[in-house]
Amino acid sequence: MKKVFGQHKPFFVFLFKFLMFYLLITMLYKFFLNSYSIERKEVDAITTHVANQTKNTFLFFGKDCKLFKHEFEASFKLIYKGKYVARIVEGCNAISVIILFASFVFAFSSNFKKALLFMLIGAMLIYVLNILRIVLLCVSLYYYPQFEHLLHGTVFPLVIYGVVFLLWIIWVTKFSVYGTRVDKK
Repeated sequence: MKKVFGQHKPFFVFLFKFLMFYLLITMLYKFFLNSYSIERKEVDAITTHVANQTKNTFLFFGKDCKLFKHEFEASFKLIYKGKYVARIVEGCNAISVIILFASFVFAFSSNFKKALLFMLIGAMLIYVLNILRIVLLCVSLYYYPQFEHLLHGTVFPLVIYGVVFLLWIIWVTKFSVYGTRVDKK
């Protein structure tokens, strides 16, 4: 057993760091979410901010958009050009994607300051791309409602996760200790 662990120590260290960071941040996020009442259909502050930023993005581009608190659930209704096209729920705020992204960066880090800076920049990029994703999804659903499943379930998640994957590649090859070791050989 010691031989296996010793032989694959970098992998086990990565796995341990990833799981510990992921579980810790996920638990903190769940604790945050639990401070909102499901019975009163309260929407958490992050999702509320994402919904408002989405509306403001539409308005910035001169597009007709209205946002209403959903009367039956903890979400917002987004009305585009007078048509109810989408609801914005907690899962739309990209926090789970940001946690996954940050966990990977942390697991592949040796310098916490450098990792934290990359995590913050990456999180901001993911956040902004997520707002644009929601806007483009709403416009697409307005014109092509028959493609809702494809757009919401495949195309737009592929874009977000594709960007996260590219950020991971950049982190590992350009900024992490593992990438710099390869460059020095």
